[in-house]
Amino acid sequence: MSEVLQKAEKILRENPSVCDWCLGRFFGLRGSELTNAERGKAIKTLLFMEAYQAVPRNVDEELLKGLARSGFAPARELVKKLFGEEIEKSTCSVCGGLTEKYEEIAKRVLGEAKNYEFTTFEIGIRIPPSILRREEDFWVRYGLSSAENLKNEASREIGKAFSKLSGKEYSRNNPELTIIIDLENDSIEFLPAPLFIYGRYRKLVRGLPQSPWPQPDERIKFPTSIEELIAKPAIEMFKAENAKLHAAGREDIDVRTLGSGRPFVLELKRPRIRNADLKILQEKINKEANGLIEVFDLKFADRKTLKRLKSLSSIAKKKYVARVVFEGSLDDAKLQELPKIFHHATINQWTPTRVLHRRADKLRKKIVYSVDVRKISDNEAELVIEAQGGFYIKEFIHGDNGRTTPSIAEYLGVGVKSIELDVVEIEEAFSS
Repeated sequence: MSEVLQKAEKILRENPSVCDWCLGRFFGLRGSELTNAERGKAIKTLLFMEAYQAVPRNVDEELLKGLARSGFAPARELVKKLFGEEIEKSTCSVCGGLTEKYEEIAKRVLGEAKNYEFTTFEIGIRIPPSILRREEDFWVRYGLSSAENLKNEASREIGKAFSKLSGKEYSRNNPELTIIIDLENDSIEFLPAPLFIYGRYRKLVRGLPQSPWPQPDERIKFPTSIEELIAKPAIEMFKAENAKLHAAGREDIDVRTLGSGRPFVLELKRPRIRNADLKILQEKINKEANGLIEVFDLKFADRKTLKRLKSLSSIAKKKYVARVVFEGSLDDAKLQELPKIFHHATINQWTPTRVLHRRADKLRKKIVYSVDVRKISDNEAELVIEAQGGFYIKEFIHGDNGRTTPSIAEYLGVGVKSIELDVVEIEEAFSS
């Protein structure tokens, strides 16, 4: 008799209620293309043949009755025929009857998952610790080195049953819905994967923060934020729990974003709906924003797009228009020299004074690609500046008391009274 049959016989003699699934799982790494139930039934069939031989007549009553208690139908019928006994199937001493409920659990999951939109799924199982301890005890007691874990089997078999019932595809790498079945607490938790929407926004007013502002600020003119204006309609449409706006950089509260707009990715967390018309969403956002912002070019994206957006935000080229009022008269000759002086110029910029309270003081070297200038009055000019992402434009203009050098104010030799700034172009970040 092989090692597998010897161990299986010992298990069933000492624990006659072990079900097909559990017996097969104890030798789960032996053979292939079999379910554990098929493997366990095959082992019991061979033991059944060992327990009863018609000619010459040889009956191992103990093993035969043990097989009958484990639910092996041929053994139950033969015991009744030979000994007149009706032996009822016992609850499995390993899984407690869990393996018989795979189909039932899958049907329950199907019923509770009807409120979620998804095409791919993954299933996770929480097994009661008492069952896991019993299983591990069998491994040790009988030296079961080729056994499979019950948790693995349960998630696989319930997943197969659920896939068949629902028509959805199991996916370990990219599940749209993760299903956690907690057998200890008799509960099911559904965890929809985040949904990502790429787009661009224009900020049409000054005094509107990008994200909710945590404290009063006299610069804030509107009791909302760009994130809230974009996220709220999307949360409602996709029935998400919440959302996070990831933008390619950020503008100051008093800066507008016009022109081609600022790229962003909206991350919707735990959405119940995954397919909706983004044109309708765009119209809804723009209508409810009442002229504060507008979004456009919405399209479904993924986490790769988000990573690309974040990686490019500090280097992507940006174009600004600044209307600057200086503290004194402007020298026409120096103004005309600005495009030449700051053509592909490297600027040394220490963390601006205005953000030192929340950012580390460090030196950044950034590139200004071009500066164009148009004089408006004796002390006022319009500057069109193209620069590398992550560059503090205001400080480049006024110099920040020497923390940014060279600066426009430093070169012109006159201080800055006020700056009205607009972002008008930001390099594309979407990758389909």
